[in-house]
Amino acid sequence: MTTLISQESSSSSASPRSVGAVTAPARGRNDNEATTFKQKAMLDGPVLPTLLKLALPTVVVLVVQTLVGVAETYFVSFLGTEAIAGVSLVFPIFMLMQMMSNGGIGGGVASSIARAIGAGTVAEAEALALNALVLAVVFGVIFAGAEWLCGEAVYRLLGGRAGALGAALEYGHIVFLGAVFVWIVSLLAAALRGAGNMIAPAAVILLGVFVLLPLSPALIFGWGPFPKLGVAGAGVAVVVYYLVGAVVLTGYLRSARASLRLPFDVRLITRRRLGDILRVGGLSAVGTIQSNLTVVLVTGAVGLFGTDAIAGYGIASRLDYIQIPILFALGSAALTMVGVNIGSGQIGRAERIAWVAAFFAAGVTELLGLIVTVFPHAWLTLFSTKPEVLAAGSIYFRTVAPFYGITGFGMLLYFAGQGAGRVIWPVLGGTVRLLVAAGIGWIVVADLGGALRGLFIAVAAGSIVYSAIVAGALWLSGWGQPAGLPNSSGGK
Repeated sequence: MTTLISQESSSSSASPRSVGAVTAPARGRNDNEATTFKQKAMLDGPVLPTLLKLALPTVVVLVVQTLVGVAETYFVSFLGTEAIAGVSLVFPIFMLMQMMSNGGIGGGVASSIARAIGAGTVAEAEALALNALVLAVVFGVIFAGAEWLCGEAVYRLLGGRAGALGAALEYGHIVFLGAVFVWIVSLLAAALRGAGNMIAPAAVILLGVFVLLPLSPALIFGWGPFPKLGVAGAGVAVVVYYLVGAVVLTGYLRSARASLRLPFDVRLITRRRLGDILRVGGLSAVGTIQSNLTVVLVTGAVGLFGTDAIAGYGIASRLDYIQIPILFALGSAALTMVGVNIGSGQIGRAERIAWVAAFFAAGVTELLGLIVTVFPHAWLTLFSTKPEVLAAGSIYFRTVAPFYGITGFGMLLYFAGQGAGRVIWPVLGGTVRLLVAAGIGWIVVADLGGALRGLFIAVAAGSIVYSAIVAGALWLSGWGQPAGLPNSSGGK
């Protein structure tokens, strides 16, 4: 990689605008006009309507992706219990990679590009897109290598045995062969979102669905001219899905229609630009790991109460994950709006966007929380009617769900902090949440003999403390001087 990364001094003689004059051909008129309109709306328009317009395409995409995941699980289910178990063992590792690429490093990409766009340095934003592509390849190779080297040990640790372990290795090795494509799709989509273009990545991902849905069962069962590959076929279909997405996104960013182009000039790959992405994205990735670790440890603590408790907690907490597409969509829109305004020097408006987005998200999630607090069985009985399972799930809802609004509030401020290039407080808040929810929760049930409600109180307390830390930091100190903005010579 060192052969690709030049020192900042090698490009400091040319301003971002002068580099852009060489690397960026004329834009397509329609895309350029639409982007200009969106930027004006982000800088001057009403906050909430602009936020919702930006978020809508991402909501649609995430809902469709969720349905595709359900469909793939349905197809694999015809292969038997061991095949389903094997795919289930790979799923949390694959989801961790997706969360790190979308919300972690992807957040750093979107933040850097949004701030550059807001500062009027389009060529700097385009150079950052190229650096994002380099990071996608590097992280993709790292994840692929780690799965091939350590996958068996991890799947065994998660409970994989015999046929289930074999299916996990067969599926996992193939899926992670396409890790580079997953990272390319995530980071190039993040680059477009950072530039205010939510439609193009949404369209590409939606079109990819029409590849995956028919291809997955065709390769699993051997329909028509396709070979019968079993569980490996599901993995091949996922790789093809992301390969097509990576090729189309790259082609779009190289076309004259794109308002943000992807230049292929090795001189634009610099330590400063990679560092600007990783300064936000790296910390955000740490936050992603903290969040996943919290869930794993809390699940382990619930396991001390038996299988019915795990089932009840799993069914109830599944509703938490259903909220993620909405919060991620709103958060991505808030990130872009905040970044553009920070880049243009409108710090007060950027902070106002953060508060408006956070309160709106709090209202949406709190409404859902109050409904399941009052009527927990309305959700739980969709999956089980066993009294012990319903009892555990009801305890979770009545303890944690009343604070869903606070959780949504904190998550939106985290995304807004990414846009401002300020994520240290959200990460510190995530550390405290981990200590409270998982650490104190474990002590309550394992050492003090506390009941299940005590563990869930710790979970709710962790979310409250996290949101209080993030909100308190913004309220007391604000964002001050914009972080990580390029100056006229391409430096900071």
